[in-house]
Amino acid sequence: MRYLALTPKDRQEMLKIIGVNNVNELFDAVPSDLLLKQPISGLQDHQGELEVENYLKGLAAKNRSASEGPFFLGAGCYKHHVPAAVDHIIQRSEFLTSYTPYQPEISQGTLAVIFQFQSIIALLTGMEIANASMYDGATAMSESCLMALRIKSGRKNIAIIGDMHPDYLEVTKTSLDLNDSKLVSEIDETCAAVVVQYPNFHGEVGNLDDLRKKCDEAGALLIVVTNEILSLGLLEAPKQADICVGEASSIGVGLNFGGPLLGFFACKKEFMRQMPGRICGATSDVDGKDGYVLTLNAREQHIRREKATSNICSNQGLCATAFTIHVSLLGEIGFKQLALINHKKACDLADALEKVSGVKVLNKSFFNEFAIELSKDANEVNKKLLAKNIIGGFAQGNKMVVAVSELTSAQDIEIFAKELAEVLK
Repeated sequence: MRYLALTPKDRQEMLKIIGVNNVNELFDAVPSDLLLKQPISGLQDHQGELEVENYLKGLAAKNRSASEGPFFLGAGCYKHHVPAAVDHIIQRSEFLTSYTPYQPEISQGTLAVIFQFQSIIALLTGMEIANASMYDGATAMSESCLMALRIKSGRKNIAIIGDMHPDYLEVTKTSLDLNDSKLVSEIDETCAAVVVQYPNFHGEVGNLDDLRKKCDEAGALLIVVTNEILSLGLLEAPKQADICVGEASSIGVGLNFGGPLLGFFACKKEFMRQMPGRICGATSDVDGKDGYVLTLNAREQHIRREKATSNICSNQGLCATAFTIHVSLLGEIGFKQLALINHKKACDLADALEKVSGVKVLNKSFFNEFAIELSKDANEVNKKLLAKNIIGGFAQGNKMVVAVSELTSAQDIEIFAKELAEVLK
């Protein structure tokens, strides 16, 4: 959105209309200890447009983008190739500017794409129904837990099993705190749901059958979280789940310096009335032609505050469109082949790193991401690698979670292994 200049007189007229004397009164609801007492350090005062553009160019020049050298960072955001056709199609005005399609008579194209997106997600996850996307994987997981608490009314806990994405945990904990519920590590009759990441945050592929049995014994729902949707092109669909959520931006959307992302949300048909977000359905008109419409819940359900199924009031329509275009270009066979290529690259990386002194591969199984243990602190190692124009993996103490994709070359792997060995000497 472009900045629209206002004169002091404009501001005074606006403040008068809403009944306040100055802008600061608009922030009275914010606790005083959370308000800034002085300007943000290092942030310059307002300047002209030319000066601001030059300043931002200078900041941008400090970035080292994912495409400028060997790149092994994943942890929920993955660097895949996005075909040029994806960007070309979503830049068309009918996709780029369209809002949520409340009027089906003029939104059939958008609704058809949304229905296709839902169908792809349902196919990949093994679920019966999917919605028209969420903000990201973290909010999708958060919403799935809130949904489980509604379904299992009276239960207050959510059990987290195994290694979970730390950001997903933080977002979910915040939502549960607001609902007087909490995260626990043990499965019992107080749990509305059991949540597991598949593969887990360190890349390990777990057995969902055993967890399904434990959920049934405790009467809890099983929520499966996947933060690399491409893995479902190679791994078995998590059909054991009641709800399956995660992150889909790795296909079609790309990194984009950190966003936007694309959460997905799917579940068994029996729970669809409790599902948050938009749902597009298919039908036939009086002439027998295919037609599409938002269904099962009204727009108003999303603006009822505490009475709402969810207060997520938007869908990631453009990102969902990009995902759908990319998957359509790949096709089912191409999607599986891409997943296989990613796994093969990860195997090549694991083989190379196992030969490096001071490195131990921790995983028994993985898709395109796995954890290694280093003889030195991973953050310090990453700093030294960056000085050699290499972006390493996600650092956790002396552990590092490394990821690859079809864009990772054999030369990238060779350089990473060589330079990592030098850093660890």
